[in-house]
Amino acid sequence: MRLATALLGLVCALHAEDTARWRLQYFYDKERSTFAISDLKFASALRGVAVGAIVEGRGVKPMSAISSDGGANWSLVPLQEPGVSLFFLNDSLGWMVTTKGIWRTEESGRGWRKLKGFAGLTRVYFLDANHGWAAGTRKQVYETTNGGADWTKLAAAAQIESSPEFTTFSVIEFANKDLGMIGGWSKSRRRADPRLPDWVDPESASMRRERPHLAVTLETRDGGKTWTPATASSFGQTTATRFSPEGWGVGLIEFTDAFEWPSEVYFTEWKTNRGPKRIYRVQDRKVTDVAIAAPRGPIYLGAVEHFGKLQLPIPGKVKIIKSENAVTWTEMQVDYRAVAGRVMLATAGPDNIWAATDTGMILKLIP
Repeated sequence: MRLATALLGLVCALHAEDTARWRLQYFYDKERSTFAISDLKFASALRGVAVGAIVEGRGVKPMSAISSDGGANWSLVPLQEPGVSLFFLNDSLGWMVTTKGIWRTEESGRGWRKLKGFAGLTRVYFLDANHGWAAGTRKQVYETTNGGADWTKLAAAAQIESSPEFTTFSVIEFANKDLGMIGGWSKSRRRADPRLPDWVDPESASMRRERPHLAVTLETRDGGKTWTPATASSFGQTTATRFSPEGWGVGLIEFTDAFEWPSEVYFTEWKTNRGPKRIYRVQDRKVTDVAIAAPRGPIYLGAVEHFGKLQLPIPGKVKIIKSENAVTWTEMQVDYRAVAGRVMLATAGPDNIWAATDTGMILKLIP
């Protein structure tokens, strides 16, 4: 009887996994323009915000898409500057990085107020309504203690021995109120580096090889009171990091030049200082984002089909991969219409998982 019950439970679990799928909830489907979404966040199970810009020819119109009913309906709300990334502290309070600065909302993204005119930022993160950090290109790292009204340079960033011209901080992440990191890379151009994309001159591009460069990090274990800088030789660029409250996490490295692998995902246990361990990389899947659905998983990877070694500007089929244990990975069912160059993931609890694309699509995981 116990065996039969166990087998029945396994069959039910497998059936649930088989039927779980990513359904298209929103698609900006216009013939001559594209909604290039750059980030998606759900401040709660009901309130979602996507930001980016509508691109038509050479014209760029800053735009956001807002939902207040759990993604059932979306409305377009114009922005004054193209959105780059988002951070929400609660259901209504959030911050947006744009191409020209930092903005704040207290209306779940329906209205924004500009705080500062920094250019080249990539991320912002707040521990509470007052204390936060912003980081980006040219070695920029700033701290605020009054909600973003005023910002000061983080002195620890200057201690990293790298050229500001080639140093980019791309991630800010905290596992809890004490344990946090700011990370990125420093990669100088070759003298012979082309100014044109790889696809314009594929023969020359195929001859180039990914070079090692500096991975740069700032780590805090006291809620940002002090930061410890560090560098290490590395291939690729760290573009996403997610931590669980227990101190373990997953990170994403993407490779830009001709390389055997387009990306790789690694697992790390930060509290114990155990080094990163690679957990996923395949040649025909380029991972562009990672997410942890709940404090203990599962882990989701947002990816696109990838063929060859060149970075071609052609959208590929969206692939979303899931793992319960960071060892075994399963590709999930995704709406056949979903294609993208990049996929972004957003979570609002273990049963509320979303994906957005740079081609104007928003998808939801349906159990």
